[in-house]
Order: sequence, then structure tokens, then C-alpha cells
Amino acid sequence: MSIDAAARWLLLIHQLPAKPAYARVKVWRRLQALGAVTVKNAVYALPANAEAREDFAWLAKEIVESDGEAIVCEASFIEGLSDDELQALFDAARDADYARIAVEAREAAARLSGDAPDDVLAEVATHAVRLRKQLDAVVAIDFFGAEGRATTEGLVSGLEATLKQKGEAMSDGKTTAASPPGPLKDQLWVTRQGVQVDRIASAWLIRRFIDPGARFKFVPGTGYRPQVGELRFDMFEGEFTHLGDRCTFEVLLGHAGLADPALRAIGEIIHDIDLKDGKYGREEVAGVRSLIAGIAASSADDEQRLARGSALLDDLYSSFAGNKEDK
Repeated sequence: MSIDAAARWLLLIHQLPAKPAYARVKVWRRLQALGAVTVKNAVYALPANAEAREDFAWLAKEIVESDGEAIVCEASFIEGLSDDELQALFDAARDADYARIAVEAREAAARLSGDAPDDVLAEVATHAVRLRKQLDAVVAIDFFGAEGRATTEGLVSGLEATLKQKGEAMSDGKTTAASPPGPLKDQLWVTRQGVQVDRIASAWLIRRFIDPGARFKFVPGTGYRPQVGELRFDMFEGEFTHLGDRCTFEVLLGHAGLADPALRAIGEIIHDIDLKDGKYGREEVAGVRSLIAGIAASSADDEQRLARGSALLDDLYSSFAGNKEDK
């Protein structure tokens, strides 16, 4: 979703009578469905674009018809709240949505372990369709590409893939990720701007062990249309991204057939940091998380983040490669 240059934000300022109570609930649900966030009491924001203007205009009309008052205005914040802080509110709201869906996807996947009976398969298949619809709805209002998107997409896609493998036909028939290509050499790899742990580690793995001639391109988290010949990683609908409970680093390891124990150990650390599920319980997680957070905090430039992160991962790899316990 593009944002107008003149005014980054639209604000809906409204007031409703105390009764009837259902009017307040109705307006609140509509705001949630639009992806609006609260700036102050009864002041909600959306990124400024034509679609948001129309949405707020219709909602303002509904509020007035309920004997309330509503004003829609364009705004640029000067004091008290920065654009970055407001964007963080949108990302936090969407990450909370993604986290809820991720929990349900993990629970549903757990029900498929072993030889699940047909009635369980049918229940999980129905649940998977519902989760896909919920995920699509959240993605539609994820204006800035929140961090939780790739993880949750991977979990839902993994659930769908497991059901398909078990012979359960998915009712919506949707394929969400491009098929990974064969041998890789001198490719242009694309990922989201503002790289963090999984993208930093995946880029390091690509350039050092998979595609030494790799070039990297950083694009917005939403709205990007891939060009011919580009490979996307750790991105929604990317060729290499989260799958099931595996982070992008782990997916790349599997695709490349890299069985190096040192890389496996790093993959376990990246997994626990990125998915926050404590699956491997690596003692190095806290330290590596802090170091990568420091790299991200000290520079907004993605190339610099990759360079500094690569140096960190080179040292970590050397440490594990010389540690017989991880061989």
C-alpha cells in the first residue's frame, strides 16, 4: 500500500453517545478490520491513501448516523509522536495478530503427528482453511510488513503441506510460495528492508556456502512485485522462506543439502531467536540475540548490517567448527 508524500497519515476523530452500546462495538470492530491504530482516545490512524480515505469516510458517515460526531483529517506529526513510533504501533498490532494465528497453527500441526485418524484430519483441514483466511485478512492490513508475517505464513503453509502429504485435499487449493529453483549461482537475492536475525544469517549462509556470487536487493515488506530472475528469501510468498516450524535459514540448509554440524548448530540458534519457541534451548541464544540487536540498532543500512552480521557469524561458525561436541 503506497503512502501519499504530502501527508503520511489519516486521522479519524470521533465521539459516540453512551447508548446504544452496540454502536460503539460496531465502530470498534470496523476499525479493527481496517487495521487502524489508536493515537489517543477516540483518535484512530491509517496510512494516507485513497482506500483509507474512502474507508474512513464511510465509517464517519456510520458514526454520524448513530448520532455521533466524526472528523477525518490528513496529518503530519511534528511533536509528541514520530512517524517511526506510529509505524511501530501498526507493526505491533499486526505482530499480535500473527502471533495468535501462529499459536493456532502450531497446535493444529501437533494434532497431525503420527497416524492421525480421518476425523482429526478433517477437523484440522477445516481449521487450516480458517487460518488461511485469517492470515490473508491480516496481510491485507499489514501496511509496513511486520516481522511476524514470514513466520506465520511458514507455519500455515507448512500445515497445509502436511495435510496435502497425508492425502487431505485443501478446499481452497491455494499455493502461496513459489517453487524453489535448482542449482544456484550468481543470483540476485531479494529480501525485506530492515534486515534482522533470520535475514542476516540467511544472507551470510547464501553468500558463503550456497551462492558465492550472490547479490542482494532490499525492498519494502509489502507491495513489491518480483522481477524475472530474482530469488526472494524470508519474504511472504518467497522462493525461500519459513516453512512449517523451520525458519528461512533452516529451509536454505535443507534445500542446499548442507549437513555441516556447525551450520546446524547456528541454524538452531537462529531458529530459537527468530521463532521464539525455545525448540532447541541453545545456551548461545541470548548472547547472539543481543549482538545482532546491537548491529541493527547501530545502523539502518542493510548492507552494513549484513557485513557486520557476517563477521559475527564467521566467528560463530569457526567456534562451532572447532567444537567436537557439535560435530
